[in-house]
Amino acid sequence: MAKADCIIAHHVQKTHSRAYAEMFCVSSVDILTQYYDIFAKKKLEGKHDLRIATVFSYVANEYVKDNNGNIELDELNNFDFNRVAEPEEKYQKLSMHSRDKLEKYIGDYNKMFGTKHSTKDSQAFYNYYNEISKRVKNKEIDILLVVNMFLTGFDSKTLNMLFVDKNLKYHGLIQAFSRTNRILDDKKSHGNIVCFRNLKNATDDAIALFSNKNAKEDIILKPYGEYINRFNQVYAELLKITPTVESVNDLASEDDILEFVQKFRELIRIKNTLSTFADYEELDLLMPSQDFEDYKSKYLDIHDKAKTSAKEKVSILNDVDFELELIHRDEVNVAYILMLLAKLNIGTKEDLEKKKKEIKELLEGQIQLRSKKILIEEFINENLPNITEADQVEGQFEEFWSLERANALISLAKAENLDLTKLQEVIAQYLFSQKLPLVNEIRPMLTIMPGLRDRNSTFSRIKDKILEFIETFIEGV
Repeated sequence: MAKADCIIAHHVQKTHSRAYAEMFCVSSVDILTQYYDIFAKKKLEGKHDLRIATVFSYVANEYVKDNNGNIELDELNNFDFNRVAEPEEKYQKLSMHSRDKLEKYIGDYNKMFGTKHSTKDSQAFYNYYNEISKRVKNKEIDILLVVNMFLTGFDSKTLNMLFVDKNLKYHGLIQAFSRTNRILDDKKSHGNIVCFRNLKNATDDAIALFSNKNAKEDIILKPYGEYINRFNQVYAELLKITPTVESVNDLASEDDILEFVQKFRELIRIKNTLSTFADYEELDLLMPSQDFEDYKSKYLDIHDKAKTSAKEKVSILNDVDFELELIHRDEVNVAYILMLLAKLNIGTKEDLEKKKKEIKELLEGQIQLRSKKILIEEFINENLPNITEADQVEGQFEEFWSLERANALISLAKAENLDLTKLQEVIAQYLFSQKLPLVNEIRPMLTIMPGLRDRNSTFSRIKDKILEFIETFIEGV
């Protein structure tokens, strides 16, 4: 089915590499079961690895047949859970088919998460409903299939995508579309709706009814072409400031640097928005993709320099939000780099140098790898030439990394007069709680207590160094 293929094909793009969840609402339980079975079949065929789940009220949906799929009320609030446990004879007449289907789908869910839910009684069904809600919020479910449930009253900031294959109107449409508009961060600056039916007039009418006739200009994203035009316009303005990538190094004043940062940051924002359009193609942009990556590297250099100088002097760059989450790519990590390294011994000497250059550029452009750049380049230059088999790369890198990590930890302890064992305990606690150590946790680590005047700066410096160690040697490895 083309619609299921569309959802599978665009899931990674629409959810920013599975950073968020999706919901797919359809017009009836019968349609839902068809879709679910298609997704399940495609998963068995290896066409996706998405975690699919569903929930529907098998009595209420069969009693209320709405061919248009309009939402009148919150289905859960109007569902009588006690009816689930009605006598078997009456139940067979009402909803044997849909209950059997739901029981099977809950069985799939139980296998996926190691749970024991069922539809045997009202409490069991309610427990399943509540757990589905939590797992969507925790991004443990990729796509949730529904008819009416969760389209009203469900609030999850991690839900950013709604596929619609049913007719909606007025408050039902607004309620459904609003499931995706909980702003979470700069990467999720808006919700995404894909309609497999023409709901434009219904959407315009709903917005006009509940807001005003001109509100849709502020509520709905502009057409794709407008974002393309704006990107190209800002790119032209960027070239006036920095005609070439290398000219970024020649920016004389902080005002000039700030102007570059603001222009490139706007390009990042627009590109982030463009990436949510199904018809987005980089060829529509006047800026070559390699130029974007090269300018991005300079942008990150400025960020790193500003971060360092912020501790030493006042600068207009100190308070600039570089919005690094917009250029963070979870799929590029040390494991990915190792895969590329394993291929370095394949091909001619020219191929080798070209691949090395590509890896170094990748290290420059990925914010989560920049702290590891020097060490990875050291491994490439000094260790990799001595490795003869591709399958030895990962093991050799792990040995190299473990040694470097141990040496760095010892160096940190010596430089700051810290007890090594207690330092290791504090780092382990941070990895568990994601909270930097408090003053009363740093104090016991010190083997030499600084004077009163220097204590605050010392504690702050130690915190920064601990976080820097974790970013370099632990996160993303």
